[in-house]
Amino acid sequence: MRRDGPAGAQQQREALRTEFEFELPRGFVDESGTVHRNGAMRLATARDELIPLRDVRVRENPAYLSVVLLGRVITRLGTLASVHDGTVENMFASDLAFLQDFYRQINAEGHTRAAVSCPHCEESFEVELAGSRLGES
Repeated sequence: MRRDGPAGAQQQREALRTEFEFELPRGFVDESGTVHRNGAMRLATARDELIPLRDVRVRENPAYLSVVLLGRVITRLGTLASVHDGTVENMFASDLAFLQDFYRQINAEGHTRAAVSCPHCEESFEVELAGSRLGES
């Protein structure tokens, strides 16, 4: 659908956001003891969701699907050279749960902002669902 006028022109100029920053609640600890908390995750493609289904580990244990999938879509974590399923496999359970929720937020809903209203004054505003600190999402 084509939109005319200033609002439509603004929407057409906005680029699709495909990568989202996050901060892990605990952080991934690498072999040298360095804690990595800040990272980025890109939107998943159909291919990202299909390829792990061929993985033997996923066939033997369907719960492993999220580990393989997250290893494909996390583009950056701290100063690590690369992030892969082995990285995700060695994360704390609370960080894995955070990333699974974050994945759902940016892929299923398509955005990380939600319109809410204050229960006391009924003022409407937006909140960021992809909070950068524990308790903000």
